[in-house]
Amino acid sequence: MEAAEKAARIVRTVIETLKPGFAVRLWTGERIGPATGPVLTINDQDIVWQLVRRPVFSTLIEMWISKTVDIEDGTLFDFYALPSQGKLRTKLKSLPKLAILRDLPAVLFSRREMSARSDLSGRNPYVSGSSQEAIQHHYDISNAFYRLFLDERMVYSCGYFTDFANSIDQAQFDKLDHICRKLRLKPGERLLDIGCGWGAMLIHAAKNYGVVGHGVSLSQAQTDLARERIRAERLEDRITIDIKSYAELTGSFDKISSIGMFEHLGLVNHATYFSTVHRLLKPGGIYLHHAITRRSKGDIKKTLRKGAEYKALIKYIFPGGELDTIGMTLGNLEAHGFLVYDVENLREHYARTCRLWAERLRARFDEAIAEVGEPKARLWLLYLTGCSITFERASAQIFQTVATKRARGPSGLPPTRADLYR
Repeated sequence: MEAAEKAARIVRTVIETLKPGFAVRLWTGERIGPATGPVLTINDQDIVWQLVRRPVFSTLIEMWISKTVDIEDGTLFDFYALPSQGKLRTKLKSLPKLAILRDLPAVLFSRREMSARSDLSGRNPYVSGSSQEAIQHHYDISNAFYRLFLDERMVYSCGYFTDFANSIDQAQFDKLDHICRKLRLKPGERLLDIGCGWGAMLIHAAKNYGVVGHGVSLSQAQTDLARERIRAERLEDRITIDIKSYAELTGSFDKISSIGMFEHLGLVNHATYFSTVHRLLKPGGIYLHHAITRRSKGDIKKTLRKGAEYKALIKYIFPGGELDTIGMTLGNLEAHGFLVYDVENLREHYARTCRLWAERLRARFDEAIAEVGEPKARLWLLYLTGCSITFERASAQIFQTVATKRARGPSGLPPTRADLYR
């Protein structure tokens, strides 16, 4: 029996034993499983060799990127929506291991040369904290690529859905306005936006609240477009952006926002970060902290342990990134001279945001491939889908936290927050 036939028999045996609840189509054209519903296609017999050689989560990602596996008649969300078929570990124990082992040597020793693989991982992904190179690995892909799935303002952070049926454009407008109202912005105030991206927050605050804005970023591509958009809005006299680290900033600001950049810092840099924000914020000023968190597991070692999915995320998408817990965030704020006033969980909002991003990217997938190549486009589709599912499952959270400098006496905040939810 040829190696290709034995590889097909191994895969067939595994699928028929596990009964995953969806159909699988082999490279031979054979279909295994239900006659309807989404289909997982396996396009390369080398899948067996790849999984035996490196039976880790990143191998599955690389197989998706290289199109060794693909999907017909559905999306990744459709697979997630399928009913549970029981615990995988229990099913794996029932595999006919001896039969598989008899076929395996022929498959391994006659393995064809694999097609070229694209290395899309970042350099030094597991260090604590994202370097400028790591930031550019993620954000300097192509402004045109991000335009394919982001809203009209190019806001690359969690939207705020006053109604979950709202469009992504409406949700991002409402998010920016929600933050501006939490910051209690007033005309003439100096606003600092740390990690300002394509400038949406600064432009919104300057146009609608009359502030003087300053932003910092480590992404050249984002900053170039942000400055172009600021000129188009004729706000050059009101908004400035520098390509530099937050730690290099001097001066003082009435209000400070940090929206979706904290995850890049790394745990080793948190003390420096909060100390810097405290130094830059004027007495009586307000700081808004918008960041993703992981779940606390009580024991610090268990909490900070990086699972397979977490490692894959920082290897391919966010090199150097690390998540804290909401408890660590609040503790750090208090330890560095802040009083915390409001904490709002937007988990379901981010699940919805990422789903819309993934759907929009898929709808313009041919354009994405033309812009960045098929491997990277497939990686980003997987990443956005996976993020949506992660937030839907409550495996990660995202919080907006409002704090002021610690001081005796009145805070200056209103007695209720009724105005924020008008």
